[in-house]
Amino acid sequence: MGNGDLPVNSFSRLWKFFTSIRLAVVVLLSLAATSVIGTIIPQNENLSAYLHQYGEVLYRIFYVLNIFDMYHSLWFQFLLLLLTVNIIVCSVDRLSATWKIIFPGKTTLTASKFGKFSEKTEFTVDKKPEQLKDIYLSFVSGIFGNSRIEDTACPAEKGFCLFAEKGRWTRIGVYIVHISVILLLLGGLIGSIFGFEGFANIPEGEAVSQFHLKKNNEIRSLDFEIRCDDFDVSFYDSGAPKEYRSALTILENGKAVKQKSIIVNDPLRCKGISIFQSNYGMLPPSHLTLNITSNETGMVYTQKAAAQEPFDLPEGMGKFVIRDFDTSYLFMGRDIGETFVGTLTPAGEEPAEVIIPLKFPNFDKMRKGRCLISVADYEARYFTGLQITRDPGVFVVYSGFVFIIIGFVITFFLSHQRIYIQVSENGEKSIVSVTGSANKNKIGMENRIKAISRKLSLVGLRHEPGRRLG
Repeated sequence: MGNGDLPVNSFSRLWKFFTSIRLAVVVLLSLAATSVIGTIIPQNENLSAYLHQYGEVLYRIFYVLNIFDMYHSLWFQFLLLLLTVNIIVCSVDRLSATWKIIFPGKTTLTASKFGKFSEKTEFTVDKKPEQLKDIYLSFVSGIFGNSRIEDTACPAEKGFCLFAEKGRWTRIGVYIVHISVILLLLGGLIGSIFGFEGFANIPEGEAVSQFHLKKNNEIRSLDFEIRCDDFDVSFYDSGAPKEYRSALTILENGKAVKQKSIIVNDPLRCKGISIFQSNYGMLPPSHLTLNITSNETGMVYTQKAAAQEPFDLPEGMGKFVIRDFDTSYLFMGRDIGETFVGTLTPAGEEPAEVIIPLKFPNFDKMRKGRCLISVADYEARYFTGLQITRDPGVFVVYSGFVFIIIGFVITFFLSHQRIYIQVSENGEKSIVSVTGSANKNKIGMENRIKAISRKLSLVGLRHEPGRRLG
């Protein structure tokens, strides 16, 4: 064997490897297994949470294998690419045989073609073949469209053969399904490589032009600004959020170019980027009204306050300032909900921390100071939490869905049907044999051959030559 044969043999082995059904099964099982892993292990969470949950050893293994962002990992993309190549090579490898069926050369109608089909019907018509030729050709052409007729080659057997077919093109249905799968895989690859998923929190009335990537918290910039003009949230009687809605404006060079009020699963789209309503949160109120009850006189004073701005308490009880706000304040290990935290500085004494939870107006009694401070009212401020995504492969994926529907319809509901009719002279009569085949739904085709045979036997009796059948 010469050295020139080595590249050919190597290519043949490589081609055989990619046409292997075993390869497709292994890759599909691998993708299924990794999808299960991706479902069990939450993706793109905080790394410290993974470390706490799995311990240092498993964390390091998962981190090296990129399990925490599996669908963007190189090995997952390699599996998708391997399956794509496998499908393409398998399709090309089998295309030549299908191509010859779809576009055959001219074939001769011989008696041998009628002998290889198991379903065959035969009947006698009281007319000679010459009288039936035009009638049968017209009738069969109306059903199948593509038909051809030839006189019997043997002079001793007067008569003709008629061949008709339809749906030869339906054999490409499986290739359309293959194309759809390739489009779905390519769309996933494109989205995995060139897409991103991030988040941004925008207070009412403010705008941002940056966001954080979900997988590594990296800051990315946008080509435009997103402004939250208004945020509304409604609640059930239980206190659970019912619906939250953000009125957003897209700004370019300070000018509004697009506006939309979004809710969950109804995003705003701009320049290939989708902006989803994801969550919301409460901002520290900038202004609030406090009730200050003197423990010495029993007087209740109402005082308006602004965050980070100290003010004097009545009756010379010192100075007070609101310095913090927490939506889930932990007190002795218990979450007491939305809470203001302030600092009270009595004259000549050390500052004291004052905890003012909204749910418990008498909470400050535990401090045992000269006064009890509680919140009478406050101006609620929210921020909207947005999910910002870009998936350039989504159009390819949608195209794949369209192709897979078309391919399934062709593959499962349409077929390549062929019918052979042989008419032989027998005195003043004709013996008619009808047979045929279909690449799918064999039983249905057998029933159709019987129905066509019955109609042909009646047509031969009712119609005169040359008359077109309705």
